[in-house]
Amino acid sequence: MALFIEFLSQQWMLASGLAVCLLLLFQHESRKGGVSISPQQLINRVNHEGAVVVDLRDAAEYRQGHIVDAINIPHARLAESSTQLESYKDKSVILVCKMGQHAGMAGKTLAAKGFAQVSRLGGGMAEWQNSQLPLVK
Repeated sequence: MALFIEFLSQQWMLASGLAVCLLLLFQHESRKGGVSISPQQLINRVNHEGAVVVDLRDAAEYRQGHIVDAINIPHARLAESSTQLESYKDKSVILVCKMGQHAGMAGKTLAAKGFAQVSRLGGGMAEWQNSQLPLVK
């Protein structure tokens, strides 16, 4: 460990460059899944742009409460069910999951299938509920 710290102190420019590259790589990979948006931005996009909300949670969680007019496609079945979303390919698609962990991967899947305007709700339904926004049951 002492050798590693000595290396970092002697090669600080190299270590800083590596850290910046890793940060940029992480940022690039996270954006592939779509830009993270807030609950307020989701509301604005639905109201003004006619965005489509896709709820990636399981059917049981969806029935307990979901965003108005959200389409339920569980994340495990998104690849085979993406034909259900073909009519929305040119619209803004917003992905919502329980806490935001599955939306990024689902966004990458849709982007690979040609969906250009994919976003994800940062924090997922947990953030939606923390903002005390309405749910439909």
